[in-house]
Amino acid sequence: MLGGVASVAIFTNQSALSNNGFQVASFLVVRSSNLSRKYSIPQPFFKIPGFTEHITQFVGSNNGNLAGKNIVFAIPNEKDDAEKEGSDYYIDYPVIVGQKEDGSSCAPEMGTTFSLLPCGEGILRSYEINGKEDGLLAKLMAVHLHVLAMEQWNASKLKMSHKNYLVSATNLIHYLALKSLNIEQLKEELSSICFLNLDTINQHVLASLSAGIRLLDNVKYDSSSHTISYSEGISSTNSLDKQMKGEFSINTLRRRASHTADLLLGRLPEKRNTHIMVTVGEEAIESETLMKDLLNAGTTIVRINCAHGGPEIWSEIIRRVKRSSQILEKPCRILMDLAGPKLRTGKLQAGPCVLKISPKKNAYGQVIYPALVWLSSPGAGSPPAHVSPDAILHVDGEELLSKLKVDDVVTLLDARGKQRTLKIISRHPIFSGVGYMADCSKAAYVKSGAKLFIKDKRRKLSGGHVVNIPPLKQFIKLRVDDLLSISRDGQNEENNLTSSTGVHRIACSSEYVFDSVKPGEPIAFDDGKIWGIIKATSASEILVSITHAGPRGSKLGSEKSINIPRSNIRYEGLTSKDLIDLDFVANHADMVGVSFVRDVRDILLLRQELEKRKRRDLGISLKIETKEGFEKLPLLLLEAMKMPNPLGIMIARGDLAVECGWENMAYIQKEIISVCTAAHVPVIWATQVLESLVRSGVPTRAELTDVAEGMRTSCIMLNKGKCIVEAVSFLHRILSNHSTKSDAEFKPLALSSHDF
Repeated sequence: MLGGVASVAIFTNQSALSNNGFQVASFLVVRSSNLSRKYSIPQPFFKIPGFTEHITQFVGSNNGNLAGKNIVFAIPNEKDDAEKEGSDYYIDYPVIVGQKEDGSSCAPEMGTTFSLLPCGEGILRSYEINGKEDGLLAKLMAVHLHVLAMEQWNASKLKMSHKNYLVSATNLIHYLALKSLNIEQLKEELSSICFLNLDTINQHVLASLSAGIRLLDNVKYDSSSHTISYSEGISSTNSLDKQMKGEFSINTLRRRASHTADLLLGRLPEKRNTHIMVTVGEEAIESETLMKDLLNAGTTIVRINCAHGGPEIWSEIIRRVKRSSQILEKPCRILMDLAGPKLRTGKLQAGPCVLKISPKKNAYGQVIYPALVWLSSPGAGSPPAHVSPDAILHVDGEELLSKLKVDDVVTLLDARGKQRTLKIISRHPIFSGVGYMADCSKAAYVKSGAKLFIKDKRRKLSGGHVVNIPPLKQFIKLRVDDLLSISRDGQNEENNLTSSTGVHRIACSSEYVFDSVKPGEPIAFDDGKIWGIIKATSASEILVSITHAGPRGSKLGSEKSINIPRSNIRYEGLTSKDLIDLDFVANHADMVGVSFVRDVRDILLLRQELEKRKRRDLGISLKIETKEGFEKLPLLLLEAMKMPNPLGIMIARGDLAVECGWENMAYIQKEIISVCTAAHVPVIWATQVLESLVRSGVPTRAELTDVAEGMRTSCIMLNKGKCIVEAVSFLHRILSNHSTKSDAEFKPLALSSHDF
């Protein structure tokens, strides 16, 4: 119940609410210790006995630890000149508050940029109406009136929405109004007669409520006697018909949601209801067949992370995507994520350029399987899909490669000066040339420049040398109670990553973090794999004590994420790097991903930058990966809907889990999908989807359940890994089977009369 409600009064006042087709005959005043306001009431509502009491029964409640809710519940009648009395009205979903006339917030300690409900002024000249329990119709109409009130109050704000999004923005307001009410009992009563599920009407709130009211008025349900009676009533009014038809009809809004998704993500392939997005990097230009294989497997969107690589690499990836798409006649869109103000570890100095080749051994150290080594020229292409080498050596030596035959033996001296042999076991034609598979029965450490010769009984024949061995990735191994020093330097130039005192060292490229953190604040690395507590800070250094790591320690390498959930860091929104990268994105991509969106100012800046580049058609994906972004999601959507650009939301669950708490993730991702469904905005399901399958070729049971949850969204994103093609193919089969599976295929689950 709403705290302090004392009385309800009815007055007469002739006016009209033409937007909703109601003739207004009276208005309602609710008086309370902290709440008093006058509201216009559509005349038909007074035909329902006890309706006015039900308006005060649906009260916002705190549905979690992240936010609370308070409500208003009818349409303000601004024309009345009765005396005024101050009160605070606000709604927070999860934190959305109104503003008083002086600009201060209605809710202490909460900021706002968009008033969704009025901060109140009201009067009281009333006679009391005693509360009593009435039927479902009165309750549902009270909810309906509250939804209309929210729309009426925000009419001026909604008019600022682009014409493409006006209806969707209005439905979002309707959903927020419904969400602000405590209607659990009403939900149970409606579901008990199999009538209306208020949890599934997000996409078409007003039309569903109007249809429910009309049906309930024709088939009145008496909750006390459980009898059904038929009558005529307000269902004959034109107002409900208007809300059930036209641009707010259920079918129209469903088509609008589908059309919005198509504008951003493209048309879906046959037999699929969900897109597949894949993140690619430099590996896409190292293989001539990867992009073709990904598209054939079912990929419809390619994602490039601007935090890695540069324009030269991005251009080549895009060229290959477009070429493969054209050849295969399979449409594929390109999303480029701006790096954003993400905190990352700095680059560690590159390790030596050496590759270890290791045969498989048993518990006694005996070789049971030789290592498989792939030999080819640098530009020849990657090994065929059915071949799985343990190591790849690129050889500069056309003469050597042209003379190789199966059963030939190739010799080399490894980095330790030890002679090793490679026996050729098969020959394979590839994209540009030929490659060979060889086996190696002894461990070898091969570095760039190592010379290769064909071994002959009498002499060594023509040779070549190994090239392009990548440097080993350096890392710091951290254990619980270790100390880690984070320096302000852009890059750690020293070879020694651990000081003489045992303190590990790493850099952070985001300088503003050093001015904001405080001792005692928790800090996480690499999407929460490592946790610590800040022990001390200075202008150029942060000292961290590690509190959580793997049992044998955890590796921390270059460009890994840093999260400080409780710190009040002043992020800059679009960074200078983002603005430079946006020039490239605007000219080459179909969509831009905006990372770490926190408030409306980020959207305003993005809008300005896109207008400068004349890209009002560039798709926008807002990445929700912080607590602020989640709490202000409705405001972010409403602000973005002022632009004509196709719009979507990505649930970036890595940083989001660290920022908001692992235990809150199930609730948070469900809420994001619900809000976006109401706004008719497509959702991208991201982070660690089928991660075990992508990395090792075998999925976990939990990952399959995660995919099932992801099928509620418009797009599922996979990250790169050595088994990415197999993972895309597997996901494509799941999505295709889900959309085409017939009931006949599940006959074993059905029961027949013979089972009893």
